[in-house]
Order: sequence, then C-alpha cells, then structure tokens
Amino acid sequence: MHRYVLVSGLFLLLLACAQILRLVLRWRVTIAGLEIPLWFSAIAALIVGSLAIWAFRVNARAGSSSAV
Repeated sequence: MHRYVLVSGLFLLLLACAQILRLVLRWRVTIAGLEIPLWFSAIAALIVGSLAIWAFRVNARAGSSSAV
C-alpha cells in the first residue's frame, strides 16, 4: 500500500503540473467543438494538487508508523 500511495501522489502531481503548464502557456483545449476555458484548469490544478499533497502526507504518515 505504501508504494501505491506514493505512485498515486506522483501521478496526481504530474497532472497538476500539466494543468498549471496549460494555464501559463495558455494552451487551447477543444472537446467535441467546445473550448474548455482556462479557469477550469485553475480549478483542476487546485483539486488535483490537493489530492497529491494528501497522498504524500498519507505516505509519510504510513512510513513513520511502520518504523515504530
């Protein structure tokens, strides 16, 4: 479980970085003819970044409790 949480946190961090990169470079995203606004990436970066931080905290907590 320890490794799974770490890999999940890294993946979520990668997704958050991609969302931030889209904001900075102002990349356009169009899905089925509908352009996704940039503010959507800001919200997505906050949510995914929060989940990544949560995963890293759980991972750190699990690591310290298994050492006892």
